[in-house]
Amino acid sequence: METLVATVLIVIVFVISSMILNNLFSNSIKNNTQSIENHLNELQYLYLNEKLLIPYHDTLGTWEITIYRFQDKNNHMVEFEATNTTTSKSISLESYEIK
Repeated sequence: METLVATVLIVIVFVISSMILNNLFSNSIKNNTQSIENHLNELQYLYLNEKLLIPYHDTLGTWEITIYRFQDKNNHMVEFEATNTTTSKSISLESYEIK
């Protein structure tokens, strides 16, 4: 009887710990934005070297990328924005417009 109780307790601890680890790994993968940030930096580099036409629209996996011009007070700016279609998470970079 003691062996059965000890086995059940070990199984319960194992199940709970595996659920916690699964949740941690799932959240770290879902919240990883390194690849889209690298792509936005690459697009910003292309824009600064006059290799990219504005306005720009593209998709990268579940991310929708938009680049557009706007005026902030007296400064002409360019915004690089990526929005995840599944999580609605948004990442943006702003840069001064090149002339």
